[in-house]
Amino acid sequence: MTISSTPHFVIFPFMSQGHTIPLLYLSRILSDRHISVTIITTPASYSSIRASVKNDSISVIDIPFPDNIAGVPPGVEVTDKLPSMSAFISFVEATEKLQPAFEEVVRSLPPVTCIISDGFLMWTQDSADKLGIPRLVFYGINNFSMTMCNIMAQFKPHAAVGSDYEPFPIPNFPRIKLTVNDFEPPFSELDPKGPALDFLIKQQVAMAKSHGLVVNSFYELEPEFNDYWNQNYAPKAWCVGPLCVAKPPAPKQAVKKPKWIQWLDAKLRANEPVLYVSFGSQAEASLEQLNEVAVGLERSNVSFMWVIKSKLLHLIGEGFKERVKGRGIVVAEWVDQVEILNHEIVQGFLSHCGWNSMLESMCAGVAVVAMPMMAEQHLNARMVVEEIGMGLRVWARGKVARGIVGAEEVEKVVVELMEGEGGRRVRKRVKEVKKSAYDAMKEGGSSWRSLDSLIEHICGYVHSTI
Repeated sequence: MTISSTPHFVIFPFMSQGHTIPLLYLSRILSDRHISVTIITTPASYSSIRASVKNDSISVIDIPFPDNIAGVPPGVEVTDKLPSMSAFISFVEATEKLQPAFEEVVRSLPPVTCIISDGFLMWTQDSADKLGIPRLVFYGINNFSMTMCNIMAQFKPHAAVGSDYEPFPIPNFPRIKLTVNDFEPPFSELDPKGPALDFLIKQQVAMAKSHGLVVNSFYELEPEFNDYWNQNYAPKAWCVGPLCVAKPPAPKQAVKKPKWIQWLDAKLRANEPVLYVSFGSQAEASLEQLNEVAVGLERSNVSFMWVIKSKLLHLIGEGFKERVKGRGIVVAEWVDQVEILNHEIVQGFLSHCGWNSMLESMCAGVAVVAMPMMAEQHLNARMVVEEIGMGLRVWARGKVARGIVGAEEVEKVVVELMEGEGGRRVRKRVKEVKKSAYDAMKEGGSSWRSLDSLIEHICGYVHSTI
C-alpha cells in the first residue's frame, strides 16, 4: 500500500457496549497499520475507552451528550443502562443533537481520510458529505443476517405461510428454511409501517451514500452470503474480522485473581468441565424465563458459571445459589468474557447469540447452546447451529423460535452439549472454526487482505478527489 501521507481515520461508535468494543479492537488494528486514529465518544464512555486503547497514536475526544430525552432517565448515555429497550429509538434519534459538535471536532482535527461510524448514527453521513470525507458504516452484524433481512424485504417469502411458526424457503437459498419469528419488525411484517420502518429507512438511505460496510466477520465463515450481498446489494461489505482477535491478552495477575477465575481454576484442578452462561448486556429476559433457566441448570448436574446483571439477580428463584453451591456459581458483576471463554475448563457457552459473543466463542474454540432473545440474535442462532455447526439450539415450548424455553429443554440440551455425542460433534467443529478465524486475521489472511484493500480503496478515493 503506497500512500504519500499518514491516513487519519475518525471512528464514532454507537453508545452501546456491544457496538463500541469491536470498533476499539479495529482502532488497534488500524493503528498497527500505521494509521492515525481519533475516536469520538461522549463523556460517560470517555474514561473506559481511553483506558481500553492505551495507545499514543489513538486519540479520544468526547462531545456532550444531549439532555432531556423523552423516555430516557437523566445521565443515561449508553443503551446498556436504558430502563427498557422501548426507549431505544428515542435514544438513537436524540444522538442527532451531537451533529454540530461532531462536525466542529472533525474540522479541528488534522486532515481526516475517512469516518467510520455506526449505522445507527445515520446523521454522520450528512456530516461526511458536508465535510467532503468518505464514510464507512459499521453495524456489528454478519453477512448472513444482513442478507436474510434484505431478502425478506425484497421478496417477502413469508407471504406464503399462514403463521409466524411455519417454515418457508429463502429465495436463492432453498436449503435454508426460516420462520417469521426469526425476524424482528419491520422485516417480519408483510406491510410494515410506523417508527421501526421509518428508523430503518433513515439508516438505509444513509448507508446507500456511504463507501462501504465494515463487517466483523471473515470470508471463510460465510462466503456465499458475503458474495451474495456484494453481487446483489450495496454498499460493498468488507469482512475484516473477527476483530476480537485484536483484544490484548489479560494482564498477568499481580494481585489476587478475581473470584470467578479462582473458581474456574479449582474446577480445572478437579477436572470438572464448566458451562458458561450469559445473556449479554442488552437482552431482556422475563422473570419466568430466568427461572426456567435456573431450574434447567440445577437439574442438569453440570458445573456452570452464570453471569447475570445485578438488577436481575433477585429474579432467580430463592435458594438457588445455595442449592447449586460447589457445582455452580452466579456472578453479578463485570467479568472479562474473553478470559472466561479462553479458560481451559470452559467447554460450553449458553448464550443469547449476540454476534460479539459468537465471535468470541469461535475464537476461544467453545461450542454454543443457542438461546436467542432479541434483535438479529435469532438469525445468529440459525447461523451458528445450522450453517456453521458449532452449537446446539434450545427451542421454546412447541419447538418454536419465540416464547418461553422450558427448564426441561435447557436441561436436555445443556447435558447433550457437555456430555453427549452432539456436544462432541460441535466441539470438534468449533475447533476448526477457531483455526479459520485466526488464519483470516494473520498477515496474508482473508480479513487482513480485505482490510488492506479497504484502506487502499478509501485512500485512493481521497487522493483522486484532491
